[in-house]
Amino acid sequence: MIDYLKGYVAHIELEYVVLDVRDVGYRVFTPNPYGLARSEEPVQLFIHHHVREDAIQLFGFTTREEQGLFRKLLEVSGIGPRVALGVLAGGRPESVVAAIQQENLTFLTKLPGIGKKTAQRMVLDLKDKLGASYDTAGLGLPAAERLSLPDDGHASWAAAREALAGLGYRDAELDKAWTALKDRIKAEDSPDVLMKLALQQLFTG
Repeated sequence: MIDYLKGYVAHIELEYVVLDVRDVGYRVFTPNPYGLARSEEPVQLFIHHHVREDAIQLFGFTTREEQGLFRKLLEVSGIGPRVALGVLAGGRPESVVAAIQQENLTFLTKLPGIGKKTAQRMVLDLKDKLGASYDTAGLGLPAAERLSLPDDGHASWAAAREALAGLGYRDAELDKAWTALKDRIKAEDSPDVLMKLALQQLFTG
């Protein structure tokens, strides 16, 4: 079982990176692939090794907390690896944990792939299972407010912007990315899609 991989990002796609580890390329699905493009140093990704009948997949995360939350999400009925990955792409782990602990369905249902019933199951199944590994201080009602509609009315961008800010991008960078993207996105685009498009725009300039 692979616990983590450390190497250089050799290639980036919307859903995954290829991590070069001693001249072997590993395809690793990760919440925000373009967020890894900034580093010229070796990248360490904590791995969830997912095996099914027709595929073996690697899912990678920059922190143990992300890896752990991903695995907890997989315990919820109706959430598979791709949906769990979308949740982590749409919200920082501490924000997702705070929303679950506070039964904030408004926040949870704005995450990609999460409807009301799935959000309710997340609360029911995970509320008492998430420990103190996540810094949720100050993430009560304001966390939901940060996902309210922005001035242009696109709710998904509010969620994507929150997650991008968590990666360290400045407001000016995010405003510039949104200006470049807003005329070519669709109303139904999820936060996951918008975040990946924005990261691609931020990476290419």
